[in-house]
Amino acid sequence: MSIEKFSDQLVNQLLKLGYRSCYFVAGGNIMHLLNSVRTRMRCIPFAHEVGAAIATEYHNASLEGTEGRAFCLVTAGPGLTNTITAIAGAWQESRELLVIGGQVKRADLARGEVRQRGIQEVDGIALTQSISKHSLRVESPDQLADVLAAIIDGQKPRRGPVFLEIPLDVQASLVEEGPNPDFLDSLRPIQTLPLLDAETIEHIAADLMRASRPVLLIGGGLSRAAARQISEVLETSRIPVMTTYNGADRVNNHAANYFGRPNTWGMRYANILLQQADLILAIGTRLGLQQTGFNWQQFAPLANVIQVDVDPKELAKGHPKVDQAFCCDADSLLRSLLQETQITLAAHQEAWLAFCMQVKAELPLSEASNTRLEGHINPYDFWLWLSEVMPHDGILVPCSSGSSFTSSYQAVILPKDALMLSNKSQAAMGYGLSGAIGAALANADRQVFLVEGDGGFLQNLQELVVASKHVANLKIFLWVNRGYASIRQTQRNYFQGAWLGCDEDSGLGFPDWPTLMASFGIPCLEMTAQSFSKDEITKWMRSPKTCAILVPIDPDQSFFPKISSRVTSTGSMESNPLHLIGPELSAETYMRVAPHLPLTSSQAQPNE
Repeated sequence: MSIEKFSDQLVNQLLKLGYRSCYFVAGGNIMHLLNSVRTRMRCIPFAHEVGAAIATEYHNASLEGTEGRAFCLVTAGPGLTNTITAIAGAWQESRELLVIGGQVKRADLARGEVRQRGIQEVDGIALTQSISKHSLRVESPDQLADVLAAIIDGQKPRRGPVFLEIPLDVQASLVEEGPNPDFLDSLRPIQTLPLLDAETIEHIAADLMRASRPVLLIGGGLSRAAARQISEVLETSRIPVMTTYNGADRVNNHAANYFGRPNTWGMRYANILLQQADLILAIGTRLGLQQTGFNWQQFAPLANVIQVDVDPKELAKGHPKVDQAFCCDADSLLRSLLQETQITLAAHQEAWLAFCMQVKAELPLSEASNTRLEGHINPYDFWLWLSEVMPHDGILVPCSSGSSFTSSYQAVILPKDALMLSNKSQAAMGYGLSGAIGAALANADRQVFLVEGDGGFLQNLQELVVASKHVANLKIFLWVNRGYASIRQTQRNYFQGAWLGCDEDSGLGFPDWPTLMASFGIPCLEMTAQSFSKDEITKWMRSPKTCAILVPIDPDQSFFPKISSRVTSTGSMESNPLHLIGPELSAETYMRVAPHLPLTSSQAQPNE
């Protein structure tokens, strides 16, 4: 009978589950785990635990299969607390994230009797249980089955983070070598997702084909594998298709029947068209408040809304109004609709498709309402340019917060095989660099493009050391406006320009970016209006090494279209519905692109 340490046994099982990388910050309370993983996996040390955890999330979110997963390993106390933002982000985005945290030995646990007994002791279970699918303290090697079952469940829809806290003496415990080869199979459930019966699918297909103005709204709940399988038939169906933020890379953005991404920060033509639909089949999306608009009562005012989601609580939450809700596997349902019932655009729906094309052609993605100082780059023109020069299989990481994030979803037209990753639900500054590093490490044969504002980049720039040392396929586009553009707009619009903490004049500080990049050995180039489309930029983008490109953005740059809000007489905030994304269209244009919707009061007033 062979004997091994529990830490060795756990790492061996992780290998069987497809884990091949460990992102970590070394610490005394994980010394046995770290030594066990050292020779079994690729180990990448990060400067800060939040960077390691964010990179782990994006690593797994960018994988095409199950092999090559990464997990995050952190020590007790501050090692754990530093990961909380990342765990919360993965929870809200329904993404896989395995965080294994060290802990003091069992004899030193406070167990609620005092605030702290062991050095660096913090109760990780209490901190993470509300933002993780499973939060488990491993108090005995006998809990291996529970540990592995939790990890497996975190990989299944609806995905979510799993936090394991392993005391130091448990890591070092001696156990019998094993378990047997069939052990993992016994922990995997046979059926993981509900399916709809053929009669119900036929009913949904009939509703779709009966509608005059149907829209398929596809979310991130549709897997990329399924999206590839149905891509051709989805395009040939000619039914108008839109996507959510997380579903943006599930559909060919160049397809004739693709009509963009409606959202609070959405494409104007997508918002206006969605609001005129008379049937919306929302597949794999939870229809959150950003998707429907904060004024969700006026979401899809003319439509019969059918929602398909794997989480029954999302279907029952009460907003927006949903006419039919189905808890089932998005992949299976869409495949059945397209491949078995073979839904295609009906003759009476041809006018709707033609109208969608007309509206899309009339409303540009880079609007003339946005102004900038001479010598700066128009952000929307930047996105349209990047859409053209990015390789077909590039991976785009448009940070997760601020104007460089929101404008990306309004203007990017992804190449057919490209991926796009962000964490919009947490919408935290500082996600971009760490996330891009994780995606780059997971996809060494693909170019990764990070676009992040200088304010957000400042929060995690220490991870440049990881990018310079371990990554060769990352291109960093840093939007330089010397501040927080979105906060500046808020303070201008609602507080009459009472600036505080939004730029250098109101207290923020920024480094000299070329000097900083040089200190990490990262080549740095400044994009100018004159070099905007020159070959030099493209050459840098194709370079087989990490580099940075500074993009000068006017600090007072406007970002339209945008849903506006107003303060009501009671002091509360009220937002416009999706189709009234500002600035307001002229009455003539609005009647042409939104004939099924009423004019606003200002549009209805006769010209004086």
